[in-house]
Amino acid sequence: MPPQNETYSNLANSLKSTSALLNLNSQSQLHQDIVAVCNYLAHPNLRIAVFGPFNHGKSTLLNAMLGTRTLPIDLIPTTGAAITVKYGSDVRTRIMLINGTEIYRSGTEVLQQFAILDDNRQMRKDVASVEVFCPHPFLATGVEFLDLPGTNDREEQDNLVKEQLLSVDLVVQLLDARKLMTLGERENLRDWLLDRGIKTVIFVANFLNLLEPEEQKQVQNRLLFVAESFRADLPPGFSNLYRVDALPALRARLKGDAAAASSSGLVAFETALQNTVGILQQNRGDVRLPRVQAIASQIQISLKAKIDPLVHEIKAFDEQQAAKFTIKQKAANLISQGFTKSLQALHNWLDLSKLLAKYQADAAVALAENNFKNWQTTTLKKDLTELQLEVMRWLYQAYEFFKEERPEDLSIPLPSEPQITLPPKPGNIDNLSEPGAVAVGGGIGWLLGGPVGAAVVGSISYLLNKNIQQEDDKLANESYHQQVAKVCIAAIEDYFSEFSNRGLAILAEYEQKADKIIRFEVSNVTSEMTNKYAELQTLQNGFNQLLTELEKAKISLKYQAYQEISKNKNIHRVYAPPREKVVNYSAKNTAKKPAQETTSTRVESPRQQVSSPPPPPKNPPRTQEVEAKFRNWELDEEIARMKAEMRSPGSQNHKQQNTHHSKTPNPPQTQVEKDKIARAYSILGLQPYTSFAEVKKTYRTLVKKWHPDLFVNQPQMQKKAHEKMRLFNEAYTILSASND
Repeated sequence: MPPQNETYSNLANSLKSTSALLNLNSQSQLHQDIVAVCNYLAHPNLRIAVFGPFNHGKSTLLNAMLGTRTLPIDLIPTTGAAITVKYGSDVRTRIMLINGTEIYRSGTEVLQQFAILDDNRQMRKDVASVEVFCPHPFLATGVEFLDLPGTNDREEQDNLVKEQLLSVDLVVQLLDARKLMTLGERENLRDWLLDRGIKTVIFVANFLNLLEPEEQKQVQNRLLFVAESFRADLPPGFSNLYRVDALPALRARLKGDAAAASSSGLVAFETALQNTVGILQQNRGDVRLPRVQAIASQIQISLKAKIDPLVHEIKAFDEQQAAKFTIKQKAANLISQGFTKSLQALHNWLDLSKLLAKYQADAAVALAENNFKNWQTTTLKKDLTELQLEVMRWLYQAYEFFKEERPEDLSIPLPSEPQITLPPKPGNIDNLSEPGAVAVGGGIGWLLGGPVGAAVVGSISYLLNKNIQQEDDKLANESYHQQVAKVCIAAIEDYFSEFSNRGLAILAEYEQKADKIIRFEVSNVTSEMTNKYAELQTLQNGFNQLLTELEKAKISLKYQAYQEISKNKNIHRVYAPPREKVVNYSAKNTAKKPAQETTSTRVESPRQQVSSPPPPPKNPPRTQEVEAKFRNWELDEEIARMKAEMRSPGSQNHKQQNTHHSKTPNPPQTQVEKDKIARAYSILGLQPYTSFAEVKKTYRTLVKKWHPDLFVNQPQMQKKAHEKMRLFNEAYTILSASND
């Protein structure tokens, strides 16, 4: 196959496959144009069509050129099919019906049955094609004539003509000199020829012989104007306007009158036509490609009408998924941060030295007073529960946000109540003169009873606070009360040692499980979006393939190839925020201490690590507590905002989220609202319409200054602080609402 023919074949195949992506109706104009232009590209011969309204003499002109009454002619619209005239050794006709039947006859009489309009001036609907073969030397050069039905008669005929015009190389537009260029002819010239890239057009004026000489001059001038105004793409040196009196020319040819044929204008027209065709045959691309360009442009416009909305939709989806991913990622980081802090707080609290420093004295006293269960419930368990709930709160936040794995409750059990055995009682048990034998708070006696029990309690406080427990102390120098106090202290130490070891082990296991909860997997592409990705890729590939074939054929178009849209990179990705482990539980934490002897003759020696510096205050500084609460409040507020964004993560909202807290509030709508907002600013000590970032900063400063927890030992100030906080919260709520 010659290179040019191969290019045309590839181009036609690309046009067909690309147009199939449009799902065009087979009756649509674009579908018919595509079929016509593809057939045109595959057609080897140069085709010349005679085109014009009915009764303009088209068939008569062709018969004159062929030198015989080959085609049917009459005074009424006759041609009812597109008749192709090809070279053949003798005159014969081949008609193909839609059902596949082939009718092959000698001569052209069969045309009267299949190729003319019926009595209702309708074309036959069962005819697929009509071909006439004729031994004319011009046709032997690879030329075909196409006799078309007249236009401006029936819509069905117009559609057939319009379709066929795309498959010809040269159009001979026949004009009636008596009614030159009607409105319909001008519209057809624009819509059917120029707008579709058909510019190899020659105008032939018929019936000029029927006009008076003076009228002929006037019409000739008008014809020149028509020809000059139409920019025909003909070889240089050839005119696009000729005069042929068709019927006299036919009569002259039938009689063999060369002079009459020449005077009719036929000879001059035939000579110009043959020379023009000779040049066009050598440059078929110059004729064919503009037709293809016009159709390809329509296909690409139609494809873009399908592709661009899909691109927009998929990009919007990807942006939405990216926004969701960013929000989830930030939420995961915040939740992980809060979880780590709360876990660290519980871990630190479970440290044995910190437990002993904070609780040992009170626990030992409670044990001595036979009040340990109550102390354990109201103090130790209460503090443990608060810390555990704070840890769990973050995991439930994560589950609510990511729905990955439901968290388990964190439950660190308390050890059983310490059981101890008293040393034997000396005979002078009532002597309370030893150092440290001072009753603490009038506590009730323990098993020792009465003042002796009070002395034991006093010794516990004395021993821990005076730091006199040394390994080289001798039991002989100790009072009985101090021996009993040491038993209580040692029992509490064992209690907290067991509690710390077990608690840290449970906490380490719980932390491992948290990794499955504070995480998320991005897999939000639905089957619908997957199909749209596939559809878009198919459309873009078809568009780009057509563009490639057009470029190979040297047809330039204004469109650029589409870049493939890759699927969102976050799809099918698991994200877990990086986090250092808080609980590094090792063997040294679980090492068992030597069991305490419980005989009545010996009390276990006090532990060295118990003799630590005096215990710190029971509560951390109030300002630190307030700061911690405020940090938690800010995290909660941020996560709540992100949840709202997750419900409607539109790209516009997402783009604006970083500026949300710096803009000024929206103007209030009513006077009541104006008054409420003005009062809110006044309560916070701010000027009206201060930015929300400044409102938040001021609110934070005031909360830190007036939080009621700062005044637990000052009832009057605490009452005042509660009122201040109520006002601050109301003001902040009002200004937050006006800022939305």
